[in-house]
Amino acid sequence: MSKLSIRVIPNASKNEVAGKEGGTWKIRLAAPPVDGKANEALVEFLSDVLDVPKSAIEIVRGHASKQKILEVPMATQDIEAALSRD
Repeated sequence: MSKLSIRVIPNASKNEVAGKEGGTWKIRLAAPPVDGKANEALVEFLSDVLDVPKSAIEIVRGHASKQKILEVPMATQDIEAALSRD
């Protein structure tokens, strides 16, 4: 399990990785930050990019914040490589 620091940018034109700032990945999501829609979109997007099941990705901290900590069942270097490609 690896911990992943994410900063979500909701209401974007499309879902995409917007780069890395320090140790935090910035991810743009088309979903609004209402009723957990951005969280759902984030998990679905990362599931596709990282090729892991949605159920394996857990938001550990930051459910109601733009800054989130997630747990992903992958090695950190594999996550970095996958997010850098997108």
